[in-house]
Amino acid sequence: IDSKLAFRRLAEIIRADLTRSGQFRLISTSGSNLTVDTPIAYDEWRTRGADFIAYGTVVRTPDGRFEVKYRLGDTVKRGPLDGVAFSGTEKELRRIAHQIADRIYEKITGIRGVFATRIAYVLKQGNTYELQIADADGQNPQVALRSREPVISPSWSPDGSRLAYVSFESGKPVVYVHHLATSKRFPVANYKGNNSAPAWSPDGSQLAVVLTRDGLSQIYTVSAADGSNLRRITRSPLIDTEPVFSPDGRSIYFTSDRSGSPQVYQVGLDGGEPRRVTFNGGYNISPRISPDGKTLLTVTRRDGSYRIVSLNLTNNTESFLTGGRDDQSPSFAPNGMQVLYAAVQGGRSVLAGVSSDGRVRQTLSILNGEIREPTWGPFSK
Repeated sequence: IDSKLAFRRLAEIIRADLTRSGQFRLISTSGSNLTVDTPIAYDEWRTRGADFIAYGTVVRTPDGRFEVKYRLGDTVKRGPLDGVAFSGTEKELRRIAHQIADRIYEKITGIRGVFATRIAYVLKQGNTYELQIADADGQNPQVALRSREPVISPSWSPDGSRLAYVSFESGKPVVYVHHLATSKRFPVANYKGNNSAPAWSPDGSQLAVVLTRDGLSQIYTVSAADGSNLRRITRSPLIDTEPVFSPDGRSIYFTSDRSGSPQVYQVGLDGGEPRRVTFNGGYNISPRISPDGKTLLTVTRRDGSYRIVSLNLTNNTESFLTGGRDDQSPSFAPNGMQVLYAAVQGGRSVLAGVSSDGRVRQTLSILNGEIREPTWGPFSK
């Protein structure tokens, strides 16, 4: 591709990233020949309604690489805010675009951008299950694992180097930890009965898992390195499942039917009596806690529809983020500003996103198959 096409590609990805965040209104720059060397007419852009202006150049070098220069200007303060140069191959342009969008986002909002992060999900096509990893916008999918048996519950390690998941290859559910760089994996929970629902501790040293080794589904922790140090966390005569660690690593949120219907509870890692967290509606499952620990997402069933609801843990107010008939598996972006989920639209399974205030909803990608359990990875190193 030539440098003009490369520039268009970069601009499209950056525009789409910023628009998807729900925090920017973009103004067309058509008709303006901005380059990194021309002085900016800040007042003119201000009258056109722009608070900031992002611009740049792409040049193809003789060795076939692309030199990308980007600048960000502040029309209110009438001066430069950011500027950096990247160099990369055609294949790396998408990553460079996400990195530029992250810089723009952070410089303007003060919050770290998540456009260069990755997501994982399970794609079921016919009798085949694929664990796929894609860019945060759902594009550029890569297959990490392909299996004839179900693969469920993918969960990212805090450093993004590993995925834990459940595979049925041995004829029953076993929890594996999979190293993405080497594709090597090993079982960390392979007890009699079911082994399911892995969730990482914030420091990456432990996994919370659900085991039926002592009868009913109960929550345990094991070492993420080798599955040793098995510890039982919950003790109830009913089903406890879907654990997720609090951001400080000291407690676990989980789903239980101990009150007669599925609701979310919180229990300290040292055991003790769990505390009920959700009270609205008769069905709340799939807890996900925001990175700052202040907001809980659940899948709630109301009027026969499954929707994703956001619960403010400080004042117990709830807001509906989605309006679908069958919205499942919510997952926070690592900056807490967006939520990824699986939805059904027009009878098709899609990867969807919504801003964490519920204002902007988008379909990220419609794949040929059934999308299950999307999960957003950590900030890229």
